[in-house]
Amino acid sequence: MALIKACRGTEPQFGADVWLAENATVVGDVIMGDRCSVWFNAVIRGDVNSIRMGDQVNVQDGAVIHCTYEKTKTVIGNNVSIGHNALVHGCTIEDNVLVGMGAIVMDNCYIEENCIIAAGAILLENTRVESWSIYAGVPAKKVKTLSPELFAGEVQRIANNYVMYSGWFK
Repeated sequence: MALIKACRGTEPQFGADVWLAENATVVGDVIMGDRCSVWFNAVIRGDVNSIRMGDQVNVQDGAVIHCTYEKTKTVIGNNVSIGHNALVHGCTIEDNVLVGMGAIVMDNCYIEENCIIAAGAILLENTRVESWSIYAGVPAKKVKTLSPELFAGEVQRIANNYVMYSGWFK
């Protein structure tokens, strides 16, 4: 069973049909929507500020979602994939976004809908990612516009697949 822990009098809340790996950790002021999944060794720490996640969000193996005390909360929209070992910290991510493996998204970043943050990318504080963009590099910059084909083949496909994968463990 996952480690689900209250902090400062607030317990995590979960929507319908959520799956948590046995060694996932969810702490404090976290509200998660429907059909979400939190995978092996992932940590979602709402101890110092709030974390809000929409529907069909997958937090893949080893990823960390956190925020900054009295400064930044984390808001994640619907249909978002947080890749293996990614770090998402004190930012806003709108709907239909893929944050690639090992990417880092820092405080006060704002990722608009329908985007890809490439594997290993580092979004520095206060970066704004415009809709239909692919950002890559260190520091991350826009490298191209996201095509409808790539959107369907990556962002949509991965989010839908993780709903299926979590069903294998339920």
